[in-house]
Amino acid sequence: MKAQLDNISVAAAQEIASASDKASLETVRIKYLGKKGALTAILRGMGALTPEERPVIGAYANTVRANIEAFLEEKGASLASEELKNALVKEKLDVTMPAKVKTVGKLHPITQVENRMKEIFVGLGFDIVEGPEVESAYNNFDALNAPADHPSRDFQDTFYINDTTLLRTQTSPVQIRAMKTMTPPIRIISPGRVYRCDEVDATHSPMFHQLEGLVIDKNITLGDLKGLLELWAKEMFGSDTKTRFRPHNFPFTEPSAEVDVSCFVCGGKGCRLCKGEGWIELLGAGLVHPNVLKAGGIDPEVYSGLAFGMGIERVVMTSYGIDDMRHLYENDIRFLGQF
Repeated sequence: MKAQLDNISVAAAQEIASASDKASLETVRIKYLGKKGALTAILRGMGALTPEERPVIGAYANTVRANIEAFLEEKGASLASEELKNALVKEKLDVTMPAKVKTVGKLHPITQVENRMKEIFVGLGFDIVEGPEVESAYNNFDALNAPADHPSRDFQDTFYINDTTLLRTQTSPVQIRAMKTMTPPIRIISPGRVYRCDEVDATHSPMFHQLEGLVIDKNITLGDLKGLLELWAKEMFGSDTKTRFRPHNFPFTEPSAEVDVSCFVCGGKGCRLCKGEGWIELLGAGLVHPNVLKAGGIDPEVYSGLAFGMGIERVVMTSYGIDDMRHLYENDIRFLGQF
């Protein structure tokens, strides 16, 4: 049996030395030290030995096992070292090659302009108030002095969910909600998405963004409105910007006006952006109609107010000279990267 153990030791050493990779080394280990391995088979036959021979052969078998395990560990370390060397050669990196440039994202131009508009009005003491995009027809029309036969209430212009619920066509319903929950004096702006049944073209979209403002206090006049919008325009477009009020009609304000700003590209001389007129139509404004104040729970005999509203996309297009609104929604990185 001792001779068999010597043979196993020599054979195992030779096969371990000739193993070329970890898989073949593991095969050798199983062959000699596994549950059905050669050394295990020898140990199972020790029952046929005399009591005097068993401890001697047992000790010798343990020595053989220890030698084989040492050979396996040494060879395993050698194979791992060789594998690392080969990997370093094959996976060599050229540190002189230029690195990949990571593109840093930017805010969308609509978000940039909206943030700037918010910043200006907050600096003037306004609070930002938001409301739901799914709104009641009452808040969207009736409370804003738009009667049942008003053209803006047609199904061809408004996305109705049912007879009494719709996607808001303006952010003005936020003003009604604010008047019902706030006590004058009130100074708020309400930015957000609005929806109208418009065909998609260069200047229209069924979804766009608005920012509306409301001030309610005692003795509010048209002069306050004009001064406020002149100050905003100068902050937004430059200190040389002028404003022009033209009479108009809105159901929720009286008197009402369309507000133009002088073209900040040509300074009012006339260019492609302002179509040679020197002025750019930008927003609607006016003094809050008494009926709207009543709908908001405010006494028009005590308080008066001013309101204004503008499309943020229009401000973006005006600010950057963009001639097609669709560019803002196509997610073309080449276009958006300019901003």
